[in-house]
Amino acid sequence: MSLDQYLPVILFILVGVAVGVAPQVLGFIFGPRKPDAAKNSPYECGFEAFEDARMKFDVRYYLVAILFILFDLEIAFLFPWAVSLNEIGATGFWAMMIFLAILVVGFAYEWKKGALDWE
Repeated sequence: MSLDQYLPVILFILVGVAVGVAPQVLGFIFGPRKPDAAKNSPYECGFEAFEDARMKFDVRYYLVAILFILFDLEIAFLFPWAVSLNEIGATGFWAMMIFLAILVVGFAYEWKKGALDWE
């Protein structure tokens, strides 16, 4: 076994690391350094982080995040389906059409109920 077989893998890893690290290094070197209170404040869920732990808060942030994860995972099923479409034939095609129809009905329901509205 020679090292030539591993060259594409090593090249792939090096390019991946370069694509991930280079923009961060460039941003750190050339980016502006003008911090203010708004930029330094933590923001994750729509309310101040250092208040009473028993306060009431808006759950819309969590609802939108859960809906995004739900639809993102459902859409992830399209990739293996598209790759194997030649092998699964018409039955697999129509099964995915039923799946997508259910997905569209759920999306329309959420849209009608206003779950995606941000006020």
